[in-house]
Formats: sequence, structure tokens, C-alpha cells
Amino acid sequence: MSKKIIAEKALEQGEGILRLAPAWVPRSFCRPGKRIKLHPDDYYISGLERGGIDERWFASTTHAENGPGTPDDEGLSYIVADDDGKEKVLLRDAVEYLKGDIIGSGLWNKYNRWPMYSKFFDNMGPLPHHVHHGKEHAARVGQEGKPEMYFFPAQVNNHGGEFPFTFFGFNPETTREEVKKSLEDFIKGDNKLLDLSRSFKLTLDTGWDVPPGVLHAPGSLCTYEPQFASDVYAMYQSVLYGGQCVPPALLWKDTPKEELNKFSYLIEVIDWDLNVDPDFHKNRFMAPKPAKEMEEMKAEGYIEEWICYKCKEVSAKRLSVMPGKTVTIKDSAAYGFIMLQGHGKFGSWDIETPSLIRYGQLTYDEFFVTEETAKKGVTIYNQSKSDPIVMLKHFAENSDLKIE
Repeated sequence: MSKKIIAEKALEQGEGILRLAPAWVPRSFCRPGKRIKLHPDDYYISGLERGGIDERWFASTTHAENGPGTPDDEGLSYIVADDDGKEKVLLRDAVEYLKGDIIGSGLWNKYNRWPMYSKFFDNMGPLPHHVHHGKEHAARVGQEGKPEMYFFPAQVNNHGGEFPFTFFGFNPETTREEVKKSLEDFIKGDNKLLDLSRSFKLTLDTGWDVPPGVLHAPGSLCTYEPQFASDVYAMYQSVLYGGQCVPPALLWKDTPKEELNKFSYLIEVIDWDLNVDPDFHKNRFMAPKPAKEMEEMKAEGYIEEWICYKCKEVSAKRLSVMPGKTVTIKDSAAYGFIMLQGHGKFGSWDIETPSLIRYGQLTYDEFFVTEETAKKGVTIYNQSKSDPIVMLKHFAENSDLKIE
């Protein structure tokens, strides 16, 4: 059976709702926090040289850039069209075949692809202070600029890891010369880049907006991260909390060959004004905000909130359906979603939140909703008498979002 036929079959049988298989991603420079429900025996199933699995990617048409030995489909989401997973097709390929029938004509005409993905980032410790390039600098290495956002769901944070604080940008008085000197000291040991930065305590069920060009050293909470479809980055910090060292090659990752060893280029990648913004918390912190009048939603048996809402290219909502309630929810754009809690029906599909997942096992906790189906509305029935259904919905551009 051809991939196109499988995609068409999946689209028809799910009535515009596509079931996705889990996409697990290892990182050689990370240590798993073990909060993403993967079986404890499977975190290093990819081999020690490739590192532990500390990410699960959602609604992804983006390949994970993990260096030599990375499988061709790492990080990519598969649509499953049968119970045992033998009939499957990459979401990336299905979008290429069916175009606007999946993501909507507007997105297809603009990007010719699904332009975002989300993930659970689940690291035991903090990451290095690093940057995602903006459009101009990413284009020089054939990639796209990468805005991203964070949200810290309580359901996947039974512990805070080793360092539940995130550094963002630089102290307002920091100079470019100080940062350049720190980068020049990268190979000498601890380059003390964090001496120039500020950390913020991470609070469950809140989030942050991280535009391209902003240095950030993510903390150790398990993080839901909606982001543009790119894996472009460079690590600017040499030694992590706990003494873990960062290879110099990651300092120069996604740097054009003609700019290698030019520290002034690394400074150019930084959006300076955003990094030294004295009102960084005010401008970048995100607490959930209701998508409609709260009392109106509660009366209908659900609560829907914007949780990632300061970026027009990517956004996210949290939807909670109360026990025993049936609701119909409409959206103006295609989206993927991941279950956090509960079980019930979502359109024609049974949905559930697994407690433990083996590597390669199929689940019923992740789906993709086409634009047409999202606009018509999906009926959700919570079959529990006590547990809410809670899901996170990730969008590309969504006309419902009004950025203040």
C-alpha cells in the first residue's frame, strides 16, 4: 500500500483526526529526568554513545539534528492507520501528499509544510546557556529561525530535578566585550558565562516566551516546548552545573564555515536588546489566561486557556474537560495534542493517558486534528467520574490568538 493511500485511509477513518505514534529523541549531552513515562529499562535503548532519551516530540515534521548515526526518521512523527502500526506514514509525508487537507490551505501556501512541533524536554539537570538563531543567521546554514516557548505541566513534574531555575539573557549592564571574552575562554574551562546572566525560579503550570537570539539555560523541570520547525542552536556555556563539560564543536554548531573561529559572529547571533531587557520577566513570562469567559466555560463543563501566546508563529492551549462532561470544542487552525490526564472519547477515537510506555509501543495519547475538523468542532466525552481530561494543544499560526 502506498504512503499516500495510507495517509488518505488514516484521514478518512479518523474523520480528520490522525493518531500519532510516540517519537522519542536521545541527546548525547543530556541526562534523562525520567518523567515522560518511558519504561525505566528503555531510556538508553539507542545506545550509550547516542545518550539517554530525554525528549518526546509531538506533531513533528522536523528531523532531530543529532550528528553522525542519527536515524533518518529520528524526531519525526508517524501517523498510524491500523492497530498494530504496520500501516504508517510520516506526518511530514502525509502533509506533502494531502497539503491543505491536513494543515489548511493558508499554512500550506505559506510554508509548503507543517511549520512547528512541540516536545517534552525532560532533563535531570540544566542545559548550557545557548541560543537559537534568528531567520537571517539560520538561513546561512540552510535552516529556519527558531522561536520557542516553555510550559511546565504539573502532571509531568513529580520532582523538580537538580536545578529548577532557568537563566535568561544577560544582566542589563552587561557589555558585548564581556560576552565575547567569555566565549573566547570556552576551551579554557568554565567560561563563567552565567556570571553575566540572571536566573528565574520555575513555577509549575506557567511558562516563558523565548524568541530567537535570546540566550537561555533551561532548568530541570520537565518542559512542554512548542517551537518553530527547526533544530538550529549553538551552546555558549562551556561547563554546566555539576561539572559536565560541553564539547567546543557545539559552540560553533550552525555557524557558516567562513565564520568559524570568529567570536564576533557569535555575538552577531545574539539579539542584544532582548537579552539585556530590564523588564525581561514582565515581557516574556506567561501565566495561563482563559480563552473565553471563565464562568461561561465552567458552565459548559470545560476550561480552555492559552498557555503559550506571545509568538504569532507558534502557540498552545491547555484544555480541561470536567468529569462526566461532553463538550464540543472548535478551533480556527489545525493542531496536535498530547494527553496529560484522564480518558474518554475525542471524536471517534478512544483517548487515554498511559502510565508507562515501552519504546516502540503505540499509544492513544497523541493525535493531530486537521484544520477542517478543528473548525467544525470536535466532541469530547470525559468517561471518568472523578478525573478531568487534560490535554495540551499545539498550533502553528492561529487566528484565534490575539497578541497584546
